[in-house]
Amino acid sequence: MERSAMQPPSTPQADVAGKKPTLLVLVFISEEHRELVSQQYELIYAPNQNLGADRSNGAAQIAARGNDIRVVLTNGTNGLFAEEIAGMPNLEIVCTLGVGFENVDLGAARDRGIPVCNAAGTNAPAVADHAMAILLAAIRRVPFLNSGVRTGLWRDDIPRPPHVSGRKLGIFGLGSIGKEVAKRAMGFDMEIGYHSRTRRDETGFRWFDDIVSLAEWCDFLVVAAPGGKATYHIVSHDVLNALGPQGVIVNVARGTLVDTDAVADALRDNRIWACALDCYENEPTPPAPLLEFDNAVLTPHIGGISPEAIHASVVRFLENAERHFAGQPLLTQVN
Repeated sequence: MERSAMQPPSTPQADVAGKKPTLLVLVFISEEHRELVSQQYELIYAPNQNLGADRSNGAAQIAARGNDIRVVLTNGTNGLFAEEIAGMPNLEIVCTLGVGFENVDLGAARDRGIPVCNAAGTNAPAVADHAMAILLAAIRRVPFLNSGVRTGLWRDDIPRPPHVSGRKLGIFGLGSIGKEVAKRAMGFDMEIGYHSRTRRDETGFRWFDDIVSLAEWCDFLVVAAPGGKATYHIVSHDVLNALGPQGVIVNVARGTLVDTDAVADALRDNRIWACALDCYENEPTPPAPLLEFDNAVLTPHIGGISPEAIHASVVRFLENAERHFAGQPLLTQVN
């Protein structure tokens, strides 16, 4: 019988001394979830600060307890560096909350035979909901209209914002999040095109060989691909020029995929209609080049954060770790 997403897995096998495996958590989790994982692990809670820029919490615990740590829970932004892995000689498994794992040193983990798992799929509905919300807000100019009403703005005083239904939506990255975005867009009678590492003909969506040709075709472009060196600044001047003056760029992936200065230039020159970014470069510092534009919709990387999504992600971690200690296949191994 399949376990409910709201039920934690059973306790992993303790070591020969009957002691719970030691878990190092390098990211924020709620007190409720700390209590949940503490039922099964000896918890060392040491979240790195400023999205991992200050790693002193984790470093101190690795220096003090590195020999004890068998499990690490992190996320894609914080990651886990090679020297940190080296400081935990008994580390057996690394897991990330959410989909990302871009800053986990997969090579160092591979060399030690350490599996790395993410929580793919657990927050995809929440991210897709948010992608559609900020896309609609950007197209229909909701933030501008909301603030304008408070100062006496009336509809006859402004150009009419375009509608959404029946337009062409391009998706860069047709993974679990991209598919959920497509599902919602189809409710708006949108035509779907995509470019992804894997061609998915079974979807019936239109395939494009590269992101520039996708941008030329679509009205709105949603970025939902992994971060990392291969996708750094892939949304460039060329992509934005291809998108055109009625185009909207949406980013719900990683800030590094979108060239902030290129977006600011495109907005300033009216070469795109708007941008809607839930993630941006140099988080959590606001993207200064975009703050002057009322057609830049900005949210603080909250797309994948809902009570339901976070709980599902923690449960996925517990499931993968339980399977590891039981010698069973992992659900979402990435290396």
